[in-house]
Amino acid sequence: MRPRWQGGHQLQLLENGTEYFPALLQALNGARQEIWLESYIFANDEVGRRIAAALEWAADRGVCVRVLVDGFGGREFVASLLPRLRSRGVQVQVYRREVATFRFSRHRLRRLHRKLVLIDGSVAFIGGINIVSDFSEPGSQAPRHDYAVRITGPVVPALHASMKRVWSLVRWASLGHRLPVPSLTPEQPPTRGGVRAALAIRDNLRHRRDIENAYLQALGRARQEILIANAYFFPGRRFRQALLAAAARGVRITLLVQGQADHPLLQWATRALYSPFLAAGMRIFEYQRSHLHAKVAVVDGRWSTVGSSNIDPFSLLLAREANLLVLDRGFARQLQGRLESALADGAQPITAHPRHQGLPRRLLSWLAYGAVRLLIGLAGYGRQHEQGRRG
Repeated sequence: MRPRWQGGHQLQLLENGTEYFPALLQALNGARQEIWLESYIFANDEVGRRIAAALEWAADRGVCVRVLVDGFGGREFVASLLPRLRSRGVQVQVYRREVATFRFSRHRLRRLHRKLVLIDGSVAFIGGINIVSDFSEPGSQAPRHDYAVRITGPVVPALHASMKRVWSLVRWASLGHRLPVPSLTPEQPPTRGGVRAALAIRDNLRHRRDIENAYLQALGRARQEILIANAYFFPGRRFRQALLAAAARGVRITLLVQGQADHPLLQWATRALYSPFLAAGMRIFEYQRSHLHAKVAVVDGRWSTVGSSNIDPFSLLLAREANLLVLDRGFARQLQGRLESALADGAQPITAHPRHQGLPRRLLSWLAYGAVRLLIGLAGYGRQHEQGRRG
């Protein structure tokens, strides 16, 4: 489906947990009627306990609080924080709770990867930041690099409807029958700003390709510059062709990907893709200051996106994701400025063409590429999916 663009939004770009969590806590502590929260990871660390305490306090003062956490990413949460929250009146559900440790299937890979918060039907947060400390990675000397956006405006009811629907589906799967979900019905927020924005989600029904298609449309229209920062970058054929076509038109393309990998297999597979991109004149940087977790892009200084979706098959074909799309030069300029600072401060350019690297590195990259392609095939997504299911 095409994005539904609407004006009248106010957006606040939040970089890393140092900006996101204070803004989130302020909103949670000001809630009066209802809180919805979705997260892939909800850690039992200093940050997770502070957010949990804010949710408990909200429930204590009569706010309806609903928390949905993924069963794989939130395994620690299920074992530790979930009982505590439920004992204080917080409604908690788990999306696809992990049961079989060694079973591999497409269904197991269909995770809830969204990071969403909605408060009183009027204020929302969307992005890539989980409920976990910026310094959770072993040996972290700098905060994990990521982004979120605080939103008010007409896109909020659409986000509310999506969260309510997923909550209902999980409850139905758990209880075996559908029950109405009482909630605050958000009224259309007043128009207070001029920013045009749209919500793009990915699910396995009507919105299977919405996020990917939004990217492809933006890349196809690009005339000057494309800047993508994405933690797990392993694009499919259509996405790669769109980038190469843009480069052939003379578009300046910069890719910022992980340098410090938390999933080395995917990082080495990504490096197998460098050769055609570098040959086409694209600039590639690996972020070295800390773990890059961002999923953002800016095109032609006007179109931008911030969200949870990586540019890999697991996000674009399997997981539930949510991205905010923005058409606004001011917001794009702000996001691009942050990304350019990250490039200057913590990124290393890839200057050597892969064929000039040693044989062991090239072999490792191609072995990793083959392994990731095999996993995609085992999940049931082969060439026919990459080439054309456009639902």
